[in-house]
Amino acid sequence: MENLHPTAARVRDAAAALGLEIEVVAFPDGTRTAEDAARAVGCDVGQIVKSLVFVAGDDPVLALVSGANRLDESKLAGVLGVDVAAVRRASADEVRAATGFAVGGVPPFGHETSLRCVVDADLLTHDVVWAAAGTPVHVFSVAPDTLVAAIGAPAADLAAPA
Repeated sequence: MENLHPTAARVRDAAAALGLEIEVVAFPDGTRTAEDAARAVGCDVGQIVKSLVFVAGDDPVLALVSGANRLDESKLAGVLGVDVAAVRRASADEVRAATGFAVGGVPPFGHETSLRCVVDADLLTHDVVWAAAGTPVHVFSVAPDTLVAAIGAPAADLAAPA
């Protein structure tokens, strides 16, 4: 009998549907922030995938950003082909409605709606990255190029200047 949280199991099943075999790991102290996740996992904060939901015009979009970076909304707007004034961070309610997950546990796939996605190119500089698996305590590791291929998202420079 499996002890995996139902939401984390949903993420694992969504990964399998994409051809990814992931192992979901629980960290009871939590992985809600990139810093918490890096500390729990024992990796560099840059290896943490922040799944950030923005609204561009009327459409929710997902940006997968390195935990070491802050997203530059003007760069995201450029990649999406919209005016920066049309891009804003989604509210917690909008995140849940678009993804089916709460902030702090949003995975890079398996969402309630089909979301346009863009990946921070800095994630591709790592051999392995860690992403949320549906809850603030569940994560999984994956090679970033494998993740990008599975979700079909373009990589772009999304990092705000330091």
